[in-house]
Amino acid sequence: MKAEVLKKLNQDLTLPVIVSPMFIVSKTEMVLASMRAGVIGTFPTLNARTNAELEQWFEQITRTAEEENKSRNDRKLAPWGVNLVVHHTNQRYEEDLASIKKYKVPLVITSLGKPVKEVEVVHEYGGAVFSDVISIKHAKKAIEAGVDGLILVCNGAGGHGGTLNPFAFVAEIRQIFDGVIILSGTISNGQEIAAAQMLGADFAYMGTRFIATEEANAVESYKEMLIQSTAHDIIYTDAISGVRANYLIPSIERAGFDPNHLEKTGEIKVVHSENETSKAWKDIWSAGQGVGSIKEVKPIAELVEILREEYAQAIAKMNEQSAILIK
Repeated sequence: MKAEVLKKLNQDLTLPVIVSPMFIVSKTEMVLASMRAGVIGTFPTLNARTNAELEQWFEQITRTAEEENKSRNDRKLAPWGVNLVVHHTNQRYEEDLASIKKYKVPLVITSLGKPVKEVEVVHEYGGAVFSDVISIKHAKKAIEAGVDGLILVCNGAGGHGGTLNPFAFVAEIRQIFDGVIILSGTISNGQEIAAAQMLGADFAYMGTRFIATEEANAVESYKEMLIQSTAHDIIYTDAISGVRANYLIPSIERAGFDPNHLEKTGEIKVVHSENETSKAWKDIWSAGQGVGSIKEVKPIAELVEILREEYAQAIAKMNEQSAILIK
């Protein structure tokens, strides 16, 4: 099963990278640019304001990929996917899942729930299901549901990040799961992509680094703040949404709050849509601890090429050093 999933996803990639689905930031322009560059592009279904708009996005991505692939002689566009929140507060869950089935989305990333129904629906048309997890407990539930892959959201990841060290998390999951592993958390350059594979992951999951791209649907002040920030400017708190997540301290201060005296709202808000006007999601911005690697805004194609060069150099260096040490 793992070999089959990897074959489908890897055959048109230039890097073992999934660009994570980010609220507001990830839309069709970003997804298509990622696909053209040879990395997997994704977006949350709720970034589309309505289910009708979601289907328009599905149609655009599907049609564009089909048309552009006709003129490509070797590598086709990389696969794409969506994030579906399976939490009971997602009022669009049923119709969005029906649309996913209708358009046969290649990769479905589930979060905030045990994806039993999603696995059944997606496997029926030959797609793959990956599940976001931040703990061994959550991972076991996803494994029981029959997912193809686990996205291990580790300490330092942007947004709703976990607390586990990637060394410990990957090692424990590999003991109980022989499927695809995707590592998430502070991965910002090609060396770290290679390191993720050395740990035992099949893919690196990158979000923050791709916000600072021309195709990302983020305001320029957000991108500029990423360039100016370091890991010291990240705070892990549950005061914004009721669930612990990593945010940019300067954005909290600019919104009029004291990051040292934040009070928990008392309300857990895990489902968000583009229709919201909530300060927490419009003016307070998330980012991972790897933000210090961002120095300028680039087109996705250029960023991926840089990551590829770094990745190749890291592997070559490792091979050279290991050849000396292992005889």
